[in-house]
Amino acid sequence: MGATPLDRLTTTPPLAGSVPISASRLERLRKNWVTFTETLRLALDALRAHKLRSFLTLLGVILAVTTLVFVMSVIAGLNLYVADRVANLGANVFIVDRFGIITSRDEFIKAQKRPLISMDDYERLRQTLKLATAVAAEEDRNIQTRSGDVIMENTDIMGTTPNFADVRNLNIASGRFITPADDEHRSEVAFIGSDLADKFFPNVDPLGKTIRAGTHTYQVIGVAEAIGSAFGQSQDNYMIIPIHTFLKGWHRPIDWATIFIQSPNAEMMSASEDEARMYLRAWRHLDYNAPDNFAILGSDSIMALWHQLTGNLAFVAMALVSVFLVVGGIVIMNIMLASVTERTREIGLRRSLGARKSHILLQFLMESAVLAAVGGLIGILTAYLAVYLVKTAFSFPMETPISAVILSLILATSVGLFFGIFPAMRAAKLDPIEALRAEG
Repeated sequence: MGATPLDRLTTTPPLAGSVPISASRLERLRKNWVTFTETLRLALDALRAHKLRSFLTLLGVILAVTTLVFVMSVIAGLNLYVADRVANLGANVFIVDRFGIITSRDEFIKAQKRPLISMDDYERLRQTLKLATAVAAEEDRNIQTRSGDVIMENTDIMGTTPNFADVRNLNIASGRFITPADDEHRSEVAFIGSDLADKFFPNVDPLGKTIRAGTHTYQVIGVAEAIGSAFGQSQDNYMIIPIHTFLKGWHRPIDWATIFIQSPNAEMMSASEDEARMYLRAWRHLDYNAPDNFAILGSDSIMALWHQLTGNLAFVAMALVSVFLVVGGIVIMNIMLASVTERTREIGLRRSLGARKSHILLQFLMESAVLAAVGGLIGILTAYLAVYLVKTAFSFPMETPISAVILSLILATSVGLFFGIFPAMRAAKLDPIEALRAEG
């Protein structure tokens, strides 16, 4: 037979300058390793001997782990989805808006009293800001569009400045974006999303064709690359026209602009926001202690709100998981107590052959921990299957983080250890003579 790692460690001469490991210490390590592996084997044999009982015992742990991994997969997937589809304002971009994020009816009522964000504010910021690399503006309205007899509902008609595509990282599939000359001449041209191109011009080149919106007709000069949908709502049903063309044909006195400000880099975002806030507060003559009557919103603000919402979901999930784990742990403890009673004679025999109390304690703790860990593994596999089925059937954004798998396995094993302590101590305290007299 080949030498074991411990044998090689014993026979290999120590390196120069190292302290040799004593033979007695190696012997203790070998004995501990043999004890551990033998105990693990006995635990697995006990599980195999009662397969159905073991499975029924583990239902609570399986449900807990499946729920935990599945919910964490949902949250992780949605976090990535929101960061990519909703909170992605552009590279180092924040917005100045009238409302911002409104989370209650009272906040909405108060926000309605705020002054509008106007194109004058945009022009002032564009000319005054020193830290910003670009400032863009946008106004929009939802309206029905048509080309020939084909109609598209709820198209987002946006009037934007010519630098809007660069600030928002819009990619051009064909044609071009609007130019300063288009804006200066109030040209009735349009850069359209892929939904309009696919709906109105499925088999022809859209460039040069016309789209009618209300009483206005716009010539298509470019088509954007598809973005996709966010929570089932398409982000490609839009038409961009020059901002001054929009103001001439669509602007109402109650409309306000949204201003997009691009910072040089991520490190300068906070300073850029503070600069924009300072100028807007000064122009609006706000007192030092008065709150802002406008909103400055970045991707981090959107993600902070989202994490707050998903945090509530995670709390509910953890409460449910805790209930499952406690129930599963109690079932494991009861089954282990029954196992101790069933195997009293076996325990007495092992004690008579030289097994110590610590060996019996370790055996039953190991059985309990292995039992729970197996339940954890089954729960993880079940969660992976559920995630796969949901992603495949509903195209729902889900991503299983490795941290969820590790946490679930640790929790399951810990439950097994905790609830296995009492049965293991009871087994270890059995008198060997009385245990041998027990009926097998």
